[in-house]
Amino acid sequence: MQKTSAHAAPFAHLKNQLLVLVLSVLTCLFAIVSLAQAADRDNVAAFLHITGFDVAIDSIALSATSAPDLLGMNQGDFGAQWTAVAEDVFDTDLMQNRALNILEATLDDDLLAHAASFYASDLGQRLVQVENDSHMADDDEKNLVGNAMLSDMQENEDPRIDLFRRMSVAIDPNDIGPQAMTEIQVRFILAASYAGVIDLRTDEDGLRALLNENAEEMADAIETSSLANAAYTYRDFSLEELVAYTEALEHPDMMTVYELMNAVHFEVMSNRFEALALRMGDIQPVQDL
Repeated sequence: MQKTSAHAAPFAHLKNQLLVLVLSVLTCLFAIVSLAQAADRDNVAAFLHITGFDVAIDSIALSATSAPDLLGMNQGDFGAQWTAVAEDVFDTDLMQNRALNILEATLDDDLLAHAASFYASDLGQRLVQVENDSHMADDDEKNLVGNAMLSDMQENEDPRIDLFRRMSVAIDPNDIGPQAMTEIQVRFILAASYAGVIDLRTDEDGLRALLNENAEEMADAIETSSLANAAYTYRDFSLEELVAYTEALEHPDMMTVYELMNAVHFEVMSNRFEALALRMGDIQPVQDL
């Protein structure tokens, strides 16, 4: 098997699905503040369903296909066991329970009610449906259609583009997304090294420096991917409906809810990638990185 050096930058092959998912992973769990009157579990479960966050959690499993790329490898390197291992690690019941456990302890009843009231509306439910569909859509089709639509919007100076940017700011006002992407990669690669999947030729600081070499290029790719994904997802909504959604996302209570949900998404995804790295150690010879 061909060796991969630390200078080969295999991270350039990160698939779009992981990029899209990490757009919503915007702040780490340790940033969550304790909130009074945490919601009970049944209410949180209902909240996850009505907002579509349960589908977003389930869709984390799709990112497993990109995991070998981060190591300069591919799924075929792990043989017939790969599918079974990936499905076991990214078990949706396990991920849902982990999300419920965290939100049950941190999500305030008033915040839950605020977000749920919007997403329970006719507009909110239509938005949830298309967002759920987009999470599970074929990446190639989504990229092709989304980028074509975005190109047309840019040529026509469509005001929807500014709304898409405002949406992104509302769910990530401090632009934590790129840091979250780096953290997921670092935790996964270090876990793969500890498990013997790769022979890492640098320490953690060196790994972070390597990943940050293309930070500006990655930020541009994230923004373009975000806009194209929004163009695809919200293609059937009127300008007025998108204005209403943007303003709802910009409400301080909604922004706090997204901070919590994004933190949970980050924690669940990072935890599962670390677990996957350990399992990969049982089915793959050592690879240099």
